[in-house]
Amino acid sequence: MGEVMGIPGLILTVLQLCALGMTVFALVHAIRQRPDAFTAVDKLTKPVWIAILLASLGALLLAQTPVGILGIAAIVATGVYLADVRPKVDEIQRGPRW
Repeated sequence: MGEVMGIPGLILTVLQLCALGMTVFALVHAIRQRPDAFTAVDKLTKPVWIAILLASLGALLLAQTPVGILGIAAIVATGVYLADVRPKVDEIQRGPRW
């Protein structure tokens, strides 16, 4: 019985670690970028994105589970940065990849 209850806990732990890693990666990426790159691609400013990602990291640490309301909000905010902002900021700084 203990092993069956341990599997959902293990899955939640793995999800939590993945969410934390994703958020830390996004935060480090945002910190390393030039401030003018964010406004050049018509996105929120660098300090705003850093604040959003810091709040996401804090929410993930505070909630201790990625499936609660705080965890889901944090993952969505981080996902928006990684899927929408990061590629455009990288492209504006490096140019097109072809």
